[in-house]
Amino acid sequence: MTGFASKAGDGAGHAWLWELRGVNGKGLDLRLRLPDWIEGLEPLLRKALGARVVRGNIQVSLKLTAGDDAAPMRLDEAQLGAVLGAMARIEAEAMAQGLSLAPSTAAEIVTLRGILTTETAEADIAALRDALLADFDAALDAFCAMRAEEGAALMQVLTRQIDEIAAYTAEAAAIAESRADAQAARLRTQLARVMENAEGADAARVAQELALIAVKSDITEELDRLRAHVDAARSLLAEPGAVGRKLDFLCQEFNREANTLCSKSGDGRLTQVGLALKTVIDQMREQVQNVE
Repeated sequence: MTGFASKAGDGAGHAWLWELRGVNGKGLDLRLRLPDWIEGLEPLLRKALGARVVRGNIQVSLKLTAGDDAAPMRLDEAQLGAVLGAMARIEAEAMAQGLSLAPSTAAEIVTLRGILTTETAEADIAALRDALLADFDAALDAFCAMRAEEGAALMQVLTRQIDEIAAYTAEAAAIAESRADAQAARLRTQLARVMENAEGADAARVAQELALIAVKSDITEELDRLRAHVDAARSLLAEPGAVGRKLDFLCQEFNREANTLCSKSGDGRLTQVGLALKTVIDQMREQVQNVE
């Protein structure tokens, strides 16, 4: 499911802005953009997100600016020399390989890890981290609330689609029942044709052909499984927590039964119902990709 939330705050000599963005994803993919000098922040965020979000591509960014009373920044001369030396070696190797690199700016270099450091005490960093986490929790609450609203809307859509699948299944069962006499007559004709040509044939082969004829004309099992899948889908929608992957698998099973029903229909009306059933299942499968 998609979602967005932001939370601005200030404290411990800094001002900040949290932003959380989420889009659909088969699994959970967390991408965090954080200042690397705040020790312990990233694992705490990942733990908080993992406890609340199961599925989706989630991006978290923290924009942090120092206030007037923040600790001053210091240029790490040794680190700068090491970085510039490495950049020179990379550029020389690239030129030797016939490659041309875009020139780096001072603004880009200063953002590299370890170039600028703060003289902030460990206690100050801990206080900042705690303040940031408190605001992140509020942003995460808003983010999850937005996803929950979308989930409620999706549940209504999926409920309607499951009802449509149930209706088409009932219609297919009614058509199958109405054509029972004609189907039985057709089956007898096919059986008679087999028996007329069965003289001298292998008895096991004849029995196999008779069984195939009977199986090809019977959709009872497909209808029973479709009804069972409808019940399972409704139960999943009523469950708390993440059910997206289970629904995705169930859609595959729905589609399998609809395909078999179409291949065994032998009746124009039943084929039309089967195709309509496949259309609804495909629509449902698209929506299920949005479900956590």
